[in-house]
Amino acid sequence: MGIIIGIDVGGSTTKIVGFDSNKNMIQPLIVKANDPIASSYGAFGKFTAENGIEIADIEKISMTGVGSSFTEKGLFGIPTEHVTEFNAVGLGGLYLSGLDNAIIVSMGTGTAIVHARAGGQIEYMGGTGIGGGTLVGLSKKLLGLSHVSHIVELAEGGNLETVDLRISDITKKDILPGLTDRMTASNFGKMSEIATREDIALGLMNLVFESIGMLAIFAARARGIKDIVLIGNLAVVPQAEETFGILSEMFSMNFIMPENRQFGTVIGTALKQFEPVPDCCM
Repeated sequence: MGIIIGIDVGGSTTKIVGFDSNKNMIQPLIVKANDPIASSYGAFGKFTAENGIEIADIEKISMTGVGSSFTEKGLFGIPTEHVTEFNAVGLGGLYLSGLDNAIIVSMGTGTAIVHARAGGQIEYMGGTGIGGGTLVGLSKKLLGLSHVSHIVELAEGGNLETVDLRISDITKKDILPGLTDRMTASNFGKMSEIATREDIALGLMNLVFESIGMLAIFAARARGIKDIVLIGNLAVVPQAEETFGILSEMFSMNFIMPENRQFGTVIGTALKQFEPVPDCCM
């Protein structure tokens, strides 16, 4: 088997990865472009040039993402297959975590949740429109910021005590064993007049991460498992680690944030060629 290329074509970025015949991963990369066709060809050209890959070395290309439909005829005459994004999420999450049974949460513009098991058993469990798009959209309106990196930097100086209503603000009694007074009773439910832009930025992040985290916990409980793997661009935001760490402690769950997690979906897209997976079901 020659090299398998995986490409995830998003609205503004394209991710690409490769695997050789021994299933060794070739380091993935990201290319930014507003046009999906330009982004696909640009990513492919940069990836092959940086890794010394010839077109003759490539056996197949697997593609997923909202922009993949623009390249239905393939790239450079190489056989191309379009992979269901939910299958890619499941395969990529298991590969990165090294698990054979887990809830995989893809945190992008919105959020998708799948239950993935070894052997290509992948079930789409639902999701939410809350994600990176929510964070950017609200930040643009409230803070005048539309780049995640700027929001992250601003939030580093934030304090949730002026924004979120905590359990400790409304009662001194224990609600349930294990639920600490740090638990949020209401996101933005304690919005102070003295809250700074930094506080609001952190509050927006906490709103997004807690909402996603609780949905993931419900999904994990429904399947009787504790391992939840986080992938996608939003999963690499520094503030995510603290929020999901608190949720892990409170609800006895194991939130896993593996290396290369931002490339989880594109990695799964390529791996589809090594592990046939039926169409994802609900």
